[in-house]
Amino acid sequence: MNYLKINNIAGWFCFAIATLTYILTLEPSVSFWDCGEFIASALKMQVVHQPGAPLFLMIQHFFSLFALGDLSKVAYFMNVGSAVASGATILFLFWTITALAKKVLLKEGEELSKANLVSIIGAGIVGALAYTFSDSFWFSAVESEVYALSSLFTAIVFWAILKWEAVADDPRADRWLLFIAYIMGLSIGIHLLNLLTIPAIAFVYYFRKTKDATTSGVVKTGVIGVLILAVIQYGIIQYIVSLGAYFDLFFVNTLGMGFGTGVIFFAILLIGGLVWGIRYSIKHQKKILNLALLSTVLIIFGYASFAMIIIRAKASPNLNNSNPDNAFSFLGYLNREQYGDRPLLFGPNYNSEVVNYEDGKTIYRKGADKYEEAGKKSEAEYDKTTPFPRMYSDDARHVSYYKDMMGLSDDHFPTLFDNIGFFFSYQTGQMYMRYFMWNFVGRQNDEQGQGSIYDGQWLSGIKPIDAIRLGDQSHLPPSITENKAYNRFFFLPLIIGLIGAYWHFKRNQKDAGIVALLFFFTGIAIVLYLNQKPLEPRERDYAYAGSFYAFAIWIGIGVLAIRDWLSKKITPLNGAIGATVIGLFAAPIIMAAQGWDDHDRSTKWVARDIAIDYLQSCAPNAILFTYGDNDTYPLWYAQEVENIRPDIRLVNLSLFDTDWYIDGMRRKQNESAPLPLSMKEADYVQGVRDVMYYQDYKVAGSVELSNILGILLSNDDEDKLTMQDGRKVNIIPTKHFKLTVNKADVIKNKVVATADSAKIVPELEWTFNKNYVTKGTLAMFDILVHNNWERPIYFASTVPSEQYNGLDNYLYTEGLAMRLMPLKLDTTGTEKQDLINTPALYDNLMNKFVWGNVKNARYLDTQSADDVSIFTNIFNNAITGLLKEGKTAEAKKVADRYFKVMPNRFFGLRSTMGTYFMAENLYQLKDISRANALMEKSADYIEKELIYLADLSKSKNKLIGSQNVQMGWSFLNQMAKTAAVNKQDKLAEKLTQKFTAMEGRFAQYFGPQ
Repeated sequence: MNYLKINNIAGWFCFAIATLTYILTLEPSVSFWDCGEFIASALKMQVVHQPGAPLFLMIQHFFSLFALGDLSKVAYFMNVGSAVASGATILFLFWTITALAKKVLLKEGEELSKANLVSIIGAGIVGALAYTFSDSFWFSAVESEVYALSSLFTAIVFWAILKWEAVADDPRADRWLLFIAYIMGLSIGIHLLNLLTIPAIAFVYYFRKTKDATTSGVVKTGVIGVLILAVIQYGIIQYIVSLGAYFDLFFVNTLGMGFGTGVIFFAILLIGGLVWGIRYSIKHQKKILNLALLSTVLIIFGYASFAMIIIRAKASPNLNNSNPDNAFSFLGYLNREQYGDRPLLFGPNYNSEVVNYEDGKTIYRKGADKYEEAGKKSEAEYDKTTPFPRMYSDDARHVSYYKDMMGLSDDHFPTLFDNIGFFFSYQTGQMYMRYFMWNFVGRQNDEQGQGSIYDGQWLSGIKPIDAIRLGDQSHLPPSITENKAYNRFFFLPLIIGLIGAYWHFKRNQKDAGIVALLFFFTGIAIVLYLNQKPLEPRERDYAYAGSFYAFAIWIGIGVLAIRDWLSKKITPLNGAIGATVIGLFAAPIIMAAQGWDDHDRSTKWVARDIAIDYLQSCAPNAILFTYGDNDTYPLWYAQEVENIRPDIRLVNLSLFDTDWYIDGMRRKQNESAPLPLSMKEADYVQGVRDVMYYQDYKVAGSVELSNILGILLSNDDEDKLTMQDGRKVNIIPTKHFKLTVNKADVIKNKVVATADSAKIVPELEWTFNKNYVTKGTLAMFDILVHNNWERPIYFASTVPSEQYNGLDNYLYTEGLAMRLMPLKLDTTGTEKQDLINTPALYDNLMNKFVWGNVKNARYLDTQSADDVSIFTNIFNNAITGLLKEGKTAEAKKVADRYFKVMPNRFFGLRSTMGTYFMAENLYQLKDISRANALMEKSADYIEKELIYLADLSKSKNKLIGSQNVQMGWSFLNQMAKTAAVNKQDKLAEKLTQKFTAMEGRFAQYFGPQ
């Protein structure tokens, strides 16, 4: 009883430390990436991206209630929800470590000594707190994402199987197994990572129920564990829904009954079959069958949280990804069909050629009174395939990466060994081991690593060791030493964990093997399954947090190993105390000290504020086209949660190619009227007008966009092209478009001021920049034709230029968005960045924009740092436009605002670019002292970075960081010329000397410049 009391108190102590840490460092509002979508959806119970997280949304909705109606606090309290879930994860990790430690130290019936008590509790504290301050887990603990809650469910499941093991001989012990089944079912409504604990659980069961384990028994248990995982992943999660969908297809299309009747009939069959099976197992005393069936029922009970997805989809909320309101759309939603497939066992390489397409399964969509065919899923046949395909993407950027990393020639077809090499070097080394080492060895900086040895790598802080792998580490550049994520653990957490793993295998091979299985399936097995392409848009370390959880168990067990060694020299009690102290300093203390500053988001508001700035860049009732996660999800949050600029209609171009998204755009949302679309649902449903190709009909001159739209929407065979498979598809006969402009409409709707009416062009003329039209592009054409300049049309500044569809010369910067304006092109500056609506930009920048506290925030992550560069570009654009118009006084005010709100530091070499342009503007404003200061500061930073790259190149005997070298070198040269032009002779001489010195360092690579 004394042990139980101390174990509980110490566990809750760890919970308190972890939860307090996360609450103190959590982001006070929305974070980047998926958080904006999750918060907005949790507040209003909406449908998030595939495959959904309904239980997570419901739990986060509960935490939103603590905001007490203050909408600005909703995100904060949902972040608190993640912090509490993460703290609870640490609680169960502590109890897991102490349970395993107690099994190792105590034999059955042995009395617990003080030394063993201190050792067990010390192991739990060290391991649990080490995970508390681990990089990847801490990152997810302070934002509203699924990974914190998913980790909690994983921790509960692994703890629960140890509780079962302790009482397995009790007649009622199997209730713990049923509890695990229910928790797993619930976890499906958060994230599927929890299921990866199943193989480890299978071995706990086997070893506890078998006195003498055999090799064949171990193999069979491994197979059974994987089969159970497959049955849940595919049989329950996917095929139950699939069977229900095809029952519904039969009942609706064949029997003529209403939608959903087949699902109801299937549900009755399923429930009846499970009830009969359970009764049969009880009657005939089939214990294993009974346990399996009851577990299945409880998993399905937990899985039933997905009913929320269908219920809310039928309510047509603003955020309604895939609109899964019927059996087939729900099936596609669960199967993540939006994201496509990746080959695993067999498939193509990047240079395999498609020789044929075979029709796969039929795709169904819900029609007016029955399910209709939307086409067939095409299965490509290739001329060459390979086992274990790891280099399969034919994207040009990916192909270049494959070749560079693996040293492959252009005509080489990658072999099995090449693919295995890529698996180990990139997918395992770069995308797993690098993350693992971040957590337990140290981190270079938080710049995203794409394979370079000076960005995003792990390091230890022991310079000779780091130099062996990374090159010269004698004088690191500011991009590393001034980066808050420059964390050095000196291998200490890794060493204590490896000691713990070795000692654990030596003392209790079975338990150590179970932890190793958990480590493998939540780490390398994910690497195998994800089959990641190179050049991911963000770091993916959060996906492997379960693996780091398993290693933290061994960090705790490491305390027992150290105590074992110390006890040979001092008393066991003192050895236990000493081992705990050593463990605390070797892992959690150093990890907390090094990691606090790059996990403290408590003063950062960038995601929320830049979302506001995107919206405030737009005139009332605007249509704003966005493209990526970070120019969309925070804006959804701002509108849906804080009710900021609800008059603006956001259109995400990445989703605009889907029929369900266009459906939503045709409805009113918040205070935004439906989009001006003439298309009917039949014109764009799934399988209709998915892609329409360009066919050059040699049309003279530009064609009115309304005529192009008419051809694309035509149902006449004359306006279609016959494909090889007999299908007739619409085409675009020319790329030269025009849109006639009604000057009266433009002036009436305040698109252009009356004073500037002479600048209005009679028609927009442009060349379409693609060889095909998707239904999203078709919808954009429809909007342009039927909008009549009534609603302002904007593109977010972060939208890729190919998404402008050729309208570049009519897009004018007004802040973080560019407005479509029918103005004559200024021939004195035809580049896109020269198109500035200066009055609107000045008003937005000076009176409406907020800046995310970037100047005073304790830490800015890489995305926030990128946004600092975006902010700087806005200031430079405004000053440039104002100077061009002769408004010097206003330009000076903009410059003063820049120095007031922007941080006085650099975030990598590229961030010096905006500072340099600001210095150029300051020279134009005759603000010489501030211009010189910026130039000197930029030059010093660039010089330090280039010296590091030069020394690194010398140590590696090849040029490292070619793009950064050329950019920095070029900047130094340009800065020297700028200083000279502005008669700053001393500065020009100093900068020239720096440039010349760098010229000498890199001459062997480039020659004299």
